[in-house]
Amino acid sequence: MRYKLKPFQCRPWTLSYLSVKLIESHYENNYGGALRRLNAITEQLESLDFANTPGHVLNGLKREELVALNSTLLHELYFASMGGDGQPTKAMSEILARDFGSFDRWRAEFRAMGYALGGYAAEHSLCVASGVPILALDMYEHAYHMDFGANARAYVDTFLRNVDWPALELRYEDAAKVPAPRLLEQPEFGDVQGIGVEEVKEMMAAGKPVQVIDVRPRAAVSRLQDIAEGVQWRDPEQLKEWIGELSKSEPVVVYCAYGFHVGCKTAIKLREAGFDAKYMNSGHSGWKASGGAMKLQP
Repeated sequence: MRYKLKPFQCRPWTLSYLSVKLIESHYENNYGGALRRLNAITEQLESLDFANTPGHVLNGLKREELVALNSTLLHELYFASMGGDGQPTKAMSEILARDFGSFDRWRAEFRAMGYALGGYAAEHSLCVASGVPILALDMYEHAYHMDFGANARAYVDTFLRNVDWPALELRYEDAAKVPAPRLLEQPEFGDVQGIGVEEVKEMMAAGKPVQVIDVRPRAAVSRLQDIAEGVQWRDPEQLKEWIGELSKSEPVVVYCAYGFHVGCKTAIKLREAGFDAKYMNSGHSGWKASGGAMKLQP
């Protein structure tokens, strides 16, 4: 299984007292790094001969997989958590007051935990975020030492012989009824369709006919001075001057800094002009976060 990059949910330039540079670096390096690490570990696990892989190797990989997975999921939720005015809704204030005594008490506890942790979820390894457990195997020695001594392998084999599968199936059915967390989606702009960075990179790598254009505003390009390998930049303010360079027989993918906004509006204008145009929903930052090759602007 390969995990795909999620586009920005917040608009970095609108956040109060958080710089665009900080948010971009966090997304491209921390979130992108976790996602790339997760996919690398997944690929390594897929190639393993589990029957002959030493336990310490498998244990290390699975632990790192959990850390990378939760880092990926929590980073996606982190970016989706920002972009408002910081004022709780009436409903949330009432819910937090019910569960914590008052909204102020919840806020004080939340802050204190943040101050104490300096991070979250103990290396992201406590559990899979939003997961619903339906089967548990206790691997602390107190669960097997009295009967099996140090022979943990025999204990695991014996445990599997005792699994109550009908009860497990019922728990699975209950878990499947739990609504999934609301999808992290960008706002829609008309009927223009977004496309993921992974799909764009696959099309380019396979040599498929596609016109990929960086339409970040000139100020953004001047500030960063980098561009995706194999992509040309065009000034979105000068669309009428370069639209004639495009072929209507090949699909067009445009993107801006984060995917929505300029990239999406440009795609709409191209579609209105008769082009098969989409916008890359994670933008320039998504390309960098996915590990895409970069070059300096000439």
